[in-house]
Amino acid sequence: MRIVIIEDEIKAAKSLAAMIAAIRPTANIVASIQSVESAVNFFSTNEQPDLVFMDIQLSDGLAFEIFESVQLRCPIVFCTAFGEYALDAIKANGIDYILKPFSKEEVQKAFEKVDNLKNFFQQNAQPDLSGLLAKIGAANKGKESFLVFKDNKYITVQTEQIAFFHIRYDTTTIMTFQGQSYPLTQSMETVQEQLSPRQFYRLNRQYLVNFKAIKEVEHYSARKLFVKLVLPTPDELLIGKEKTTAFLEWLGDR
Repeated sequence: MRIVIIEDEIKAAKSLAAMIAAIRPTANIVASIQSVESAVNFFSTNEQPDLVFMDIQLSDGLAFEIFESVQLRCPIVFCTAFGEYALDAIKANGIDYILKPFSKEEVQKAFEKVDNLKNFFQQNAQPDLSGLLAKIGAANKGKESFLVFKDNKYITVQTEQIAFFHIRYDTTTIMTFQGQSYPLTQSMETVQEQLSPRQFYRLNRQYLVNFKAIKEVEHYSARKLFVKLVLPTPDELLIGKEKTTAFLEWLGDR
């Protein structure tokens, strides 16, 4: 563990270094700094340590001025004779705040907090965001094709070729842009779950339509909407007034 001590009182710095050596013999104190200016110079030109023990009132100002010039990503243990800076210390990566004169036990507890923090982030590692985004993208894209059986043959129909799904004689049926129909063994609810909600919309119980298949939408009586597709449908496609707002939002969300 690489440690930096920021303390303007040389005697206090040496005492703290001795405590650290007794508690963590393998720790390496890479620098002992006395001022804000020296701290800024050090952190600007060196690799960040694993931990910083920092006094607040230094010879040339408050330690918080360091953060105005450099960004510290490591945990910090603030060591001071004054208690009024606790809130500012918490905002500045402070994981502990010990008051002078502090004891070896208090420094030991500070190390324990550092260890607990490290173990927490190791056990709760960040997820693979790229993989997660890829899965989300795949889910939003929806199913790419459907396997159908017609005329004693299995055929794969690409989803992008499907103008709409509709229920015909209690059977979910595919209708392509080319006017070809194929029966499915799945329910309309199951089909809907597999499709991109951005690409397909459930107009009513019987029809699930592709955005690209919609030609125009007209106002109908009683605040309903009449939907026309680019190819004829067996039934009029009407949307009740309770769904008109949601449908128009879906149409406009491109």
